[in-house]
Amino acid sequence: MTLKVAFQMDPMEGLNITGDSTFALMLSAQSRGYTSYHYTADELNYSDGRVWVTARPVTVQREAGNHFSFGAPVKIDLADDIDAVLMRQDPPFDLGYITATHLLERITHRTLVANDPVSVRNAPEKVFVLDFAQFMPPTLVTRSLDEVREFHKTHGEIVVKPLHGNAGSAVMHIAKDGKNLAAITELFGQVWREPFMAQAFIRAVESGDKRIVLIDGEVAGAINRIPGAGEIRSNLAAGGRAEATELTLGEREICAAIGPELKKRGLLFVGIDVIGGKWLTEINVTSPTGIVAIDAFNGTDTPALIWDTIEAKIAK
Repeated sequence: MTLKVAFQMDPMEGLNITGDSTFALMLSAQSRGYTSYHYTADELNYSDGRVWVTARPVTVQREAGNHFSFGAPVKIDLADDIDAVLMRQDPPFDLGYITATHLLERITHRTLVANDPVSVRNAPEKVFVLDFAQFMPPTLVTRSLDEVREFHKTHGEIVVKPLHGNAGSAVMHIAKDGKNLAAITELFGQVWREPFMAQAFIRAVESGDKRIVLIDGEVAGAINRIPGAGEIRSNLAAGGRAEATELTLGEREICAAIGPELKKRGLLFVGIDVIGGKWLTEINVTSPTGIVAIDAFNGTDTPALIWDTIEAKIAK
């Protein structure tokens, strides 16, 4: 099957092609003979029931600093001219991101959008995961210093993080002495209008957290991410390193519980984060990463699996 695919993503110039999942998807699409287009979310337009962009045909190659070339810009109706849109811009999950989902929602009767924009809007990483609280570490969502203090008193060590952050940004570890707890709570309240999240600190994170990728609700692979020196954050974007891994029984139980819901919601490409083999911390649906490292360790081809799934859905 030959597809026309539009990638809604960040500017091509800023990609780290060594580990970028979207770049891997673009390379795979090109190898299949697909026609690929690039545009950014702020280029979306709507009028008279149509959603369109001025996009650029793009070709890619694995050569740092010379990894892409654009053709002449062309106006594209995303419902009529495109087979699939991949919504791959990075968070923050702000009103701009939400508005993009509202616009893309209007083409889903004609064009496959991955992940489904309605479900992306309704399933931000640290909120959707609350649906599976039985697998989570003790968690508090609040803006109250008194509530955070009580939570810290109960659990000794905690982690505080923004509800809509990404790539491990602004994740704060509060030790047993509680130093800076009030200052950090005050800072979060000033910087973000929404509540923030506090969780009991899981000591096992020092041995890494596991990124598990699910495609259409089924496990496609996993890596263990080890924090860098002096860090509790294991995100690869925050200096963590990856290593090969296998799933524990607890992790398989988590995947079996959430997989059907992901499939039902049209969340085709998802990455979940699990600590200590049993503690689910996030369900990443906006722009999941990790497939390059997974394939490097496991000898798999996750981009091909994603495109096979997309082709099967389009063919229905």
